[in-house]
Amino acid sequence: MSGSATSRRTVLGAVLAAVAVTAAACGSPQESAGGGSGDTAPLNVGVVYAESGPLAGYGQQYAEGFKAGLAYATGNTNQVGGRPVNVTWTDDAGDPVKAVSAAKDLIGKGYRVLAGSTSSGVALQVAPLALENKVLFVSGPAATDAVTGANRYTFRSGRQSYQDVRTARAFLGDGRKVLVFAPDSAFGKSNVAAVRSVLGGAGATVSDIAVPATATDFTPFANQVKAARPDLVFVAWAGTTAAAMWQALDQQGVLTSTKVVTGLDMRASWAGFGSGAAELHLLAHYFDGATDNAAYQALKAAVPGGRTDLFHPDGFAAAQMIVHALEAAPDDTDAMVEALEGHTFESVKGTLVVRAEDHALLQPMFQARISGSGDALTATVTGTVSAQDAAPPATTMKG
Repeated sequence: MSGSATSRRTVLGAVLAAVAVTAAACGSPQESAGGGSGDTAPLNVGVVYAESGPLAGYGQQYAEGFKAGLAYATGNTNQVGGRPVNVTWTDDAGDPVKAVSAAKDLIGKGYRVLAGSTSSGVALQVAPLALENKVLFVSGPAATDAVTGANRYTFRSGRQSYQDVRTARAFLGDGRKVLVFAPDSAFGKSNVAAVRSVLGGAGATVSDIAVPATATDFTPFANQVKAARPDLVFVAWAGTTAAAMWQALDQQGVLTSTKVVTGLDMRASWAGFGSGAAELHLLAHYFDGATDNAAYQALKAAVPGGRTDLFHPDGFAAAQMIVHALEAAPDDTDAMVEALEGHTFESVKGTLVVRAEDHALLQPMFQARISGSGDALTATVTGTVSAQDAAPPATTMKG
């Protein structure tokens, strides 16, 4: 289950447009940020996310969540310390090359805060820029574990693959043969690595089927799954081909011949589970109704139609984190980083903790089942994995 909507924040004052990215990297955070004159200078935040492309649905949720979270965190003023928060939105279409170009452009214009990255591949390319240029980067739905501990300037506002797998561990029972079915991508490889670490570390034998990201016919791969006769199939998938993938698994009898565990994707995809939906054991990052608190109510009131979805909380939390950083030190990136390290706050999913040593975002995770059919499909929480129990192992900061 990848990832899906992104956002970037930019720094406080306007640096001269002529300042090059490389020059910003050489200067201090204060120098690279510029500043503008007076206490009313806007606080610029650049959001680079998938407004278009195969992950556009995730990007939309992230953006809606971010706007709601910004309003919530600033008391509906969209200001911090009397200074307006100016958000610039840039579409990367899920393309790392476009994302890097957009991020460099924003940094060159003096932006000190970036957010977004719906795609894991995008996040892994943008994170090094944060270190090189000493700008705050709060990644979005990108689930790859490699974002955690990438560098001291990189944070995440969503969950990571390891937390998904920790949630799935309870479904294994006495089984010992696990197969991971995932795309051959950064997202897929992250899930394979997490399953090997968590379930393999618990004594299971783990194999995987890496499906080309461009695949449209999944029947051959479904037959491979059935022939392997695993005790548990962990399916990690996201994007527009999910319905075709689930149809193939169902038609080839995979859903009824073994225990299939997967992440609950955005609501629009649920119908794609097909007739075997009730057979699935679902781990859930989030779905509407999984929680009920002040942040959830604020998000629900702001989202068109009043129905929250998978990556709305990631955007909401990103905005909360950025506002907290700007409140602490609007003109000092290193101080922003220090303010976020160890930060605990209440968000849509509940209590979230930014782990100081590697910037993992500790958060509760959910187990679920779905019932009904068509537009009447309903998800129900069947269990909650605490933030501590879902926590990934601490990693060493790479930069």
